[in-house]
Amino acid sequence: MKIENRIFDELHVGETATLRRLCTQDDLLVFANVSGNHNPMHVFDADGDGDGVNEAVAPGMFVGSLISAVLGNLLPGAGTLYRSQSLVFHNRAHAGDELESRVTVTDRNEKDCTVTLATEVTRPADGALILSGVAEVEAPRRKLSYNSHDLPGLIVQRHRHFEKLLARAAPLPPLVTAVIAPEEPNSLGGALLAREHTLITPILVGCPFKIASTAEELGRSLDGIEIIAEPDHALAAQKAVALVTEGRAGALMKGHLHTDLLLRAALDKQTGLRAGRRFTHVFVMDVPGLSHPLLVTDAAINIAPDLKTKMDIVQNAIDIAISIGIEVPKVGVLSAVETVNPDIPSSVDAALLSKMAERKQITGGLVDGPLAMDNAVDLAAARTKGLSSPVAGQAEVLVVPNIDAGNMLAKQLAYISHAESAGLVLGARVPIILNSRSDDDMSRLASCAVAALHHDRITGGQG
Repeated sequence: MKIENRIFDELHVGETATLRRLCTQDDLLVFANVSGNHNPMHVFDADGDGDGVNEAVAPGMFVGSLISAVLGNLLPGAGTLYRSQSLVFHNRAHAGDELESRVTVTDRNEKDCTVTLATEVTRPADGALILSGVAEVEAPRRKLSYNSHDLPGLIVQRHRHFEKLLARAAPLPPLVTAVIAPEEPNSLGGALLAREHTLITPILVGCPFKIASTAEELGRSLDGIEIIAEPDHALAAQKAVALVTEGRAGALMKGHLHTDLLLRAALDKQTGLRAGRRFTHVFVMDVPGLSHPLLVTDAAINIAPDLKTKMDIVQNAIDIAISIGIEVPKVGVLSAVETVNPDIPSSVDAALLSKMAERKQITGGLVDGPLAMDNAVDLAAARTKGLSSPVAGQAEVLVVPNIDAGNMLAKQLAYISHAESAGLVLGARVPIILNSRSDDDMSRLASCAVAALHHDRITGGQG
């Protein structure tokens, strides 16, 4: 984008410029680190004044810096230098607020090429005036024109959403979980780690020799843990399913076996765990820079789902979103476009799913589609396309057209955006924890936490 500054001779009294910015939790963390101001009043997950409420108040100087952004970028623009700035604070801004900063030229001084501007920051959502003030600046004297370019990006890499899930699950009783073939370090280590965090009570189903050898390799004890001997993976999956049927386990966890063996046992028409809906997979993702968990579905089980299957995909995702604390999940049904195109089947399905939610055939969440990826997750993109639904630009659940799109999206988030993911299969009588061999400890813990929270909600704490 081409940007030109306004030199002193071009400026006139009454000229104005504005910028809008969404104040995020990560902005506050970056500001705390850069400024050295670690006041807990400005940290999203801290109670800074002991009143039992996490404040996440935007620091005054952060809000004030939004004024300098207008001065340095727009009016007068490149080459501008501060002489002085006064600030009067009228209200507080918080993480999640969209703020508008405005400057207006009120006086020009020909003698030294200084300009006086009235400055203010408001919150457009309710019209609140956050701060007002007066700036005196040295205006540029030479015309500058250049293409804007981004500074090197910053990624605040912390598992804040997963940390909240672990804290939310901590008071729950451990979920008895049948762990199938935990015969290598990642799967056994993840189960033992979840046990240490009191998320699960594992029952290990597999080859006792391999399990013991793996525990020795990890330097971990298996004392007090039940082990059911079954070296054949298909039979181990059947025995784990039987533990659920008998009421001895409230969840399944995939170990070192092929996913299809686990699902075959769970889907068996006579002895399996069918509960009326299609089995669907949900990734719960902690994406750096995003102010909420992001759910992606279905990226692992249903290859080319038809409309009926997509109904179950959406409903299962809404259910798990509610279980992790999203009261009314916003579901964006993705397509290549945000308008219905009969030549693009996914856009037609998305529109039908949206209408089904309106008619209460899908319940518990807000569903909108078709949405393209940009206007599903970015408010500015949604505005550009004229979309004003409560979902557009702020979707918490993304429903993909098929497994190709879902798998690519989830892996792009993981490997390019540095997201962590928890994986769960829904639609069975109990949650099925489905981890990848490449998942780290936090992903495995988060998967167990999501399973525990969902099991607790669907059983009313009685399961």
